[in-house]
Amino acid sequence: MSTLAVDRLGAGRDIHTAQAPPGVTVSTHQLTTFDGAKVEGELYALDGATTVVTVMHPRQSMTHHPMIPLLLQGGVSVWTQGSRSPNNDIALVHEQTVLDAAAGQVFLRDTGFEAVLTFGHSGGGTLSAFYIEQASLEPQLRLDVTPAGRPIALAGAQMPVPDGAIFLAPHPGQGKVLLHCIDPSVTDESDPMSVDPALDMYSPGNGFAEPPEQSRYSVDFLNAYRAAQKDRIGRIDARAVELAAEASNARARFARTRDPADRRIGLAPRIITTYRTDADPCYVDLSIDPNDRHYGSLFGRRPDLINYGLVGFGRLTTPDAWLSTWSANHTNADFVRCAAGVRLPTLYLEFSGDQAALPNVSARMFDALADEDKICHVVRGQHFGQPIVDGEPTGYAAAAVHVDRWLADRFAIAPPLRTR
Repeated sequence: MSTLAVDRLGAGRDIHTAQAPPGVTVSTHQLTTFDGAKVEGELYALDGATTVVTVMHPRQSMTHHPMIPLLLQGGVSVWTQGSRSPNNDIALVHEQTVLDAAAGQVFLRDTGFEAVLTFGHSGGGTLSAFYIEQASLEPQLRLDVTPAGRPIALAGAQMPVPDGAIFLAPHPGQGKVLLHCIDPSVTDESDPMSVDPALDMYSPGNGFAEPPEQSRYSVDFLNAYRAAQKDRIGRIDARAVELAAEASNARARFARTRDPADRRIGLAPRIITTYRTDADPCYVDLSIDPNDRHYGSLFGRRPDLINYGLVGFGRLTTPDAWLSTWSANHTNADFVRCAAGVRLPTLYLEFSGDQAALPNVSARMFDALADEDKICHVVRGQHFGQPIVDGEPTGYAAAAVHVDRWLADRFAIAPPLRTR
């Protein structure tokens, strides 16, 4: 078990001991999704709480998210939901993850909670919006195939509609994020060092300056750069569609022939390698849609080097995962698209120093949310809750102030978690 301590001036601290804090029972549950996958979650049940907040991300474990103790302190229970693709997005299909989320929502309703809310941080925000949008539709109107053409059983699944949604620093969807940070200067998808000098944002000739100096890019360069990013995504899309069709055709043949050779072709993984995906000009030119963000990307202060390394978005994917998650042209997990179906009380919190969702993007995302009862606040913090300046409260602590007020105004709140 975990003991969760709360520090209102900082982030929640996760402390591994044998005893949960007074008034909280922590339990782990394995769930079976409608299509037969196994997922796990942890319930932090606060004594007397009839409201629970679900914390989920499509590809990251949320078990130790710093908001957990802060939510408990606010008087609600917390459910941290895992997906079938934890910490590995090589085969992440968002439509399947919607079914994972549904299993958690059913479990919480069956457990007896009167109000169930979603909490989506970063990529969890788009997942929450996607789930709510699909759950709110009549079953026959839900998606029935993935972008790669595989059947998906959303129509038959029990998908309770949440009672409210909290978004913390949501980004516009992994496909839109990649569209803005993929390096369009790659000329050969099999060669990580290939480069078109005219499109290299890390070339001094195009406006790049060695850190810690800021870069400055011309409008003409940025226009050409953004157009070339769309072209590169389109080329990878075409390859993914081709590979997905190859597998699909083999599965269809096997259904007729029962030939093991067709079965092997249908099962064989086709892996797409995407080099250099840490190359958004806004990382090094802070004059682009300015906010309080620091120089650098989500992965560090030297994107000019990180761009060539192993860490990055969408490095290795199946064609199904590429089309469902990373393709801005094919994904259904697009926040603005999904937000039109979010018709329930909504709290939207933007971090002032976010590198993944800049102010203009966040404004479009908030505007797209459909419910009249929606509130937006900008709080100081970086994308992962770090303070803007050392010594300041964390972004999580700043966000918790608004979360507490919003919860208390709309839902039944239990006596807060006692601290030690």
